[in-house]
Amino acid sequence: MNKPLRRIAIFCGLLVLALLIRDNWLQYVKADSLREDPDNRRVLIARYATPRGDIIVDGKSITGHAETTSGDFKYKRTYKDGAMWAPVTGFVSQAYGATQLESLEDGILTGNDDRLFFRNTLDMLTGKPKEGGNVVTTLSAAAQKAAYDGLKKQGGKGAVAAIEPSTGKILALASYPSYDPSTIAGGSDADAEAWKKIDKKNNPDDPSLNRALREVYPPGSTFKVVTAAAALENGLYKSADEKTDSPLPWTMPGTTTQLKNEGSIPCKNATLRTALQYSCNTVFGKVGSDLGNDKMLEEAKKFGFTEEQFTPVRSSAPVFSDDMAPSEVALSSIGQFNTAATPLQMAMVASAVANNGTLMKPYMVDSLQAPNLDTLEKTKPQKMSEPLSAENAQILQSMMETVVQKGTGTTAQIQGVTVGGKTGTAQHGENNSKNPYAWFISYAKVGDSAPVAVAVVVQDDNAVRENISGSGLAAPIAKSVMEAVIKSKQ
Repeated sequence: MNKPLRRIAIFCGLLVLALLIRDNWLQYVKADSLREDPDNRRVLIARYATPRGDIIVDGKSITGHAETTSGDFKYKRTYKDGAMWAPVTGFVSQAYGATQLESLEDGILTGNDDRLFFRNTLDMLTGKPKEGGNVVTTLSAAAQKAAYDGLKKQGGKGAVAAIEPSTGKILALASYPSYDPSTIAGGSDADAEAWKKIDKKNNPDDPSLNRALREVYPPGSTFKVVTAAAALENGLYKSADEKTDSPLPWTMPGTTTQLKNEGSIPCKNATLRTALQYSCNTVFGKVGSDLGNDKMLEEAKKFGFTEEQFTPVRSSAPVFSDDMAPSEVALSSIGQFNTAATPLQMAMVASAVANNGTLMKPYMVDSLQAPNLDTLEKTKPQKMSEPLSAENAQILQSMMETVVQKGTGTTAQIQGVTVGGKTGTAQHGENNSKNPYAWFISYAKVGDSAPVAVAVVVQDDNAVRENISGSGLAAPIAKSVMEAVIKSKQ
């Protein structure tokens, strides 16, 4: 071979080598980024070319699909009772992406999960269309309906979280106001208009906000359950009926400010039981101050404060601060100052007490299914912590049950069922200028088991301020959720 031909052959060989390197680079190194590139329309077309798998509650689908009449995308998502289930499902939209379970379990729902590779390969060889798998939730349809209907009837803003204490299964997760994900599932002008209506920039009520998981509120007097647990666990008081060292009036340490109680209630040196029954600020404020910041923070953390939860949808981290002055610890110990919690977090507090001191990790996905309904993954209940000993949990149960029997929570009573609870009315706005939040946390016991623990928060800006209370606004909703769970298990 002469010299010019040899040079041409070497050059062509280098070109082929460069093409091979480039091809492998695209296929193995850049494949994921190209697949996830929002400008890669081929991926989106493929994503909506086949029906999506479903999200399941009580063995029934709460999602579906419909064929589109125009555009490149063949199918779009539909939802049954979409507004009720939106805090659970999130949405998947041809125009606006996906959120929550629709996003986190997208691989299963689209059929693209690696665990479905072998099945997809067989389907490709046989010519069978690719199918998506299913996400089976822990939710109870009856509990979710009771929660959502209760919030809707109330008419303000609010949220409900309900948990099965023995496992951590989330039974209800409702938020109001809400939105129907079906209205934004496509890419039409109508979907764009629906999107504008739920966008926080255009709607200050922010219906797309998942208030049960993502909004943190001052928990008010419901946090006194945590403070009571800290008092018992640290040996400050050994029983529910031992008199506390609680003068009245009580001036917060380091200040000249007296901590006030609501009305004329028997709080002077009251027992923990009486203090919880009447919701004595002075007793629990002093308990927190006596224990100090470190011990209060340690107990709050055992209940889940300061950490995000992944259910698998992320829940915002509740707040209990460190490096506080004694007066700030006192206020934080009655659920004020900058203490803040999600409804899920306060349901976890009630759940741990009901479960004899053991807090189970909350979760809402029971299993993932292949298209043929084979189980790909099953969630196992997982212990998260032990905020109380069994003995102290039972003491606290007796205190919370007194609250419902003859205290501030009598509106949550259920005939033939033992109910424990705690009301809360939390300050809201600068200098408490806005209507307070109404809270109620509770659990129900049937025999020796506690099938459900609930937290409800209601914000009603239109209510008469004097009429706002956890007993009046939140407890009836919690009661209906507990009744729904108990009935569904009979």
